[in-house]
Amino acid sequence: MSAGAASTAQAPPAPLRSPGDLLIVADAVHAHYGQSHILHGVSLSIAPGEAVGLLGRNGMGKTTLIRTLLGLHRASGGTVRVADRDVTGERADRIARLGIGYVPEGRGIFPNLSVRENLVMASRPPAASTRPAWTLARVLETFPRLAERLHHGGGALSGGEQQMLAIGRALMLNPDIVVLDEATEGLAPLIVAEIWRIVGTIRASGIASLVVDRNYRTVLAHTDRCVVLQKGRVVLEGSSGALHGSETLAGYLGV
Repeated sequence: MSAGAASTAQAPPAPLRSPGDLLIVADAVHAHYGQSHILHGVSLSIAPGEAVGLLGRNGMGKTTLIRTLLGLHRASGGTVRVADRDVTGERADRIARLGIGYVPEGRGIFPNLSVRENLVMASRPPAASTRPAWTLARVLETFPRLAERLHHGGGALSGGEQQMLAIGRALMLNPDIVVLDEATEGLAPLIVAEIWRIVGTIRASGIASLVVDRNYRTVLAHTDRCVVLQKGRVVLEGSSGALHGSETLAGYLGV
């Protein structure tokens, strides 16, 4: 049985949506680094409020796909739409203004700025939305550790605190979607549990998410749907519930 057939058997496809109903739509996206062809016609969509997991072994194109969606790497083929706007080839800052909060692998905080400065510099009023705004007070209530270190420099924080700061900064943008690339990598188990608690809070608040993490079981528990990449191609996708215990999924992840 082919991978596509296995995917269909495990999780019936969702009803078709028009592009205007979707927050992000990648259609047949290709990406290269020099002569290396990394993404081979990847298609992905995320609806408002939907939590999507992006799975695959190291080197399969997950971070390249994220960077291409966000305009940090130029697609060499296909199209990317955000909020029903074609953003293929647009600058990353313009794409971010369409409602995307990004928590990159490696955190990317400003070490010479205080915790407060890192948060406030990202502050943006919410667009027309029924969701409560993410203010400085709300972020500090969600991350008590940051409140305790509000005037400390970002570089003086522990790895876990820096990750909380990176997530808090993304939330201060009042985004429609938060993209988390390896948010728990290298962190102690207690901090990992705290990060996943926050991911659950984001999901419950109605913000969409795209989540990459090595612990695929936890990703399945915190998402509605998952997409699996292998060598830059989508080889499996389906509802997270249907993929629990899937031998096909385990085979692609090498577990």
